[in-house]
Amino acid sequence: MAKDHPRVEAYGAVDELNASLGAARALTREPDLIEVFDRIQHRLFDLGAELATPGASGPPSAITEAEVKVLEGVIDLYQETLAPLREFILPAGTDLGAALHVARTVCRRAERRAVSLARQEAVNPEVVRYLNRLSDLLFVLARVGNERGGVPDVTWKKASPPPVAAQDSRRPGGSAPAASAAQGPVAPAAARVRRRRGRRRPRTKPQPPNPQG
Repeated sequence: MAKDHPRVEAYGAVDELNASLGAARALTREPDLIEVFDRIQHRLFDLGAELATPGASGPPSAITEAEVKVLEGVIDLYQETLAPLREFILPAGTDLGAALHVARTVCRRAERRAVSLARQEAVNPEVVRYLNRLSDLLFVLARVGNERGGVPDVTWKKASPPPVAAQDSRRPGGSAPAASAAQGPVAPAAARVRRRRGRRRPRTKPQPPNPQG
């Protein structure tokens, strides 16, 4: 099987997700979070093994509808501890929160790879559902990590419009012309040289020698 086969891409992305989650897990000592991470990492190992095994010859899938509902229950449990989210937030905050945001984006990619594989070969639909719900859970847990660390979520600020150009009093109704960025400081210097050339003194006629000297 080629290294870039959709199946390899799918279970490789799940492996990367599991590693990202392990890195986030190392940043906390909260027993409840460690318990959640532990269960998820074991199920991701099962999920990757299932994606790596073509056909239905392997053991029964460990990724079932019941496992998806477990994720949904954990989402609801932690969502109730957070303030309602009324604005978009940036992937930032505490070390744990930022690491979980990274894991969330890797999870989204793993889901996309699983969907791509499912277009070509048979894939347990609960695998895609599990990854979809897991990314939502990781978003919630990132906010939990920030809240427990005493760091507020970083809200997105929409870009403000550019400032209006200042009016040039020397040009009625217009703005002062800006020097070209390509000209840089050379343009003012050249202008000074031209002004100096325009103010050259007239040449004086040579005077005859003084006979009394």
